Amino acid sequence: MQEKPTAAELEVLAIIWDLGEASVREVHEKLTQEKETGYTTTLKIMQNMYGKGLLSRDDGKRRHVYRTMVSQKDTQHSLVKNFISKTFGGSTKKLVMQALGQSDPSREEIEEIRAFLDQIENEKS
Repeated sequence: MQEKPTAAELEVLAIIWDLGEASVREVHEKLTQEKETGYTTTLKIMQNMYGKGLLSRDDGKRRHVYRTMVSQKDTQHSLVKNFISKTFGGSTKKLVMQALGQSDPSREEIEEIRAFLDQIENEKS
């Protein structure tokens, strides 16, 4: 991944990952469903993201259409790895224990977590 996206950039990425591609107006409309923000602010964020290499832009149409240049999976992997390193001293166990202690997972979620742990354990065997 080129640069770590800011919180505002992550919001834009999430929208475009969901839509596949989007104009500034489409992203802005989605963002304003959650919070107040100006169109020019959305435009500036997306222009900066284009400059950073986080987005590509199709100038061939009347309106600019943006696509992500980074995958959701790679971005999440990089951010989580960095978060674990800086916040939990590199300990995945501390992260998981904190996350489970802060929430009230359903029985179904616990079963999914258990199955995932079994899968990881089997891969290491």
